[in-house]
Amino acid sequence: QVQLVESGGGLVQAGDSLRLSCVASARTFGSYTMGWFRQAPGKEREFVATINRSGGSTDYADSVRGRFTISRDNAKNTVYLQMNSLKPEDTAVYYCAAREGASYSRYVYGYGSWGRGTQVTVSS
Repeated sequence: QVQLVESGGGLVQAGDSLRLSCVASARTFGSYTMGWFRQAPGKEREFVATINRSGGSTDYADSVRGRFTISRDNAKNTVYLQMNSLKPEDTAVYYCAAREGASYSRYVYGYGSWGRGTQVTVSS
């Protein structure tokens, strides 16, 4: 498993932007497919975005496509989530996750390592 630590969350207004970061402990960070998920109060954890090992391929939930961008810097063991045009419905705890192998997944059970999350609150 790999240790993951998220940062960058906060309280913003609708329309604002935030950039989340997730630093991984693994020396082999480049061998992991990475994902971002979120969980709002009373709801299940849901897929947000994922990126393959090289950073050349990404996938997004329909609810964030065109507003959020996932990227990674393998030299810094870091994956990012740039969130623009934030909406109140984006309010949630955002989790970073790591998956061994080349293929990415939209499913929680597809990831073996998780961070503790960072809170994002968007006010209207």
